[in-house]
Amino acid sequence: MLDLVLPVECGGCGCPATRWCRDCAAALQVHPDQPDVVTPRVDPGVAVFGLGRYAGPRRQGIVALKEHGRRDLIHPLARSLALGIHRLITWGVVGLPLTVVPAPTRRSSARRRGGDPVARIAAVATAGHPDIAVLNALRTAGLVRDSVGLGARARERNITGRVRAVAGVIAGEVLVVDDVVTTGVTAREAVRALHAGGATVAAVLTLAYA
Repeated sequence: MLDLVLPVECGGCGCPATRWCRDCAAALQVHPDQPDVVTPRVDPGVAVFGLGRYAGPRRQGIVALKEHGRRDLIHPLARSLALGIHRLITWGVVGLPLTVVPAPTRRSSARRRGGDPVARIAAVATAGHPDIAVLNALRTAGLVRDSVGLGARARERNITGRVRAVAGVIAGEVLVVDDVVTTGVTAREAVRALHAGGATVAAVLTLAYA
């Protein structure tokens, strides 16, 4: 009866009567050789890793969370991110203690979405780990536009020089996390701002890469 009043569908494939089906959960699995090494067009100056292609259920889940308010998808995406972080620790790419810094988002976008989705995912992914902290240490200037629909050159002009660190010096290593890496410009600006603030950025990890 509840499904008739408030229809529930999978955020990855639209399958009815479930919020995240088994097939879509399988699509977010982190395999033993993942996360993948990513080489974006713009080099951020540190290693970049992605948990899977920005396609299929992974893409649909990210879009549903960011653009359609599907906060129930935070947990499946956070599980994937948690495994990715654990894998980078195991590989020795990042060390402990570790500070996870979400990539910056526009304040207007965060307000429209009821908060920063990437920051929420990062918080759930690291909850309970005594040696990992999440710090919203980056902000964008007010002139930054939404990057959706912008080409590579427009993305670069839009964000270059407009990211700044708002926290003090961060002890230990930093891992920058984001939902999607496309051109690599946002990752580069995040790393630049953190380095300017005295932080040591070890790597960038994203839920998906285009």
